[in-house]
Amino acid sequence: MYGSIFKLKIKSGHQEELLKTLKMDERKLDGAIAWFVMDPDDNSEWIGVAVFDNKQSYIDNANSPEQNENFLKMMEHLESEPTWTDGNFVINQIVW
Repeated sequence: MYGSIFKLKIKSGHQEELLKTLKMDERKLDGAIAWFVMDPDDNSEWIGVAVFDNKQSYIDNANSPEQNENFLKMMEHLESEPTWTDGNFVINQIVW
């Protein structure tokens, strides 16, 4: 599996609007397994995780016009571009 862990530095007062923007994207992405966004108890930046079957699926999504449009909408609510850490997930265990 391949994907990204990312941080979102949200503009003050934009949390609810960002949440609405993120929830609007209901596309079924080829190769996508899951994605999560966390509002940490001890941090002002939200943390996200996106998981895909493989690197090519991740790259294809990242380069799609639809993803670019969603990214631009998301950026309206962020102070700066997200920080991305991309790579292979070397352990995966689903316990439910």
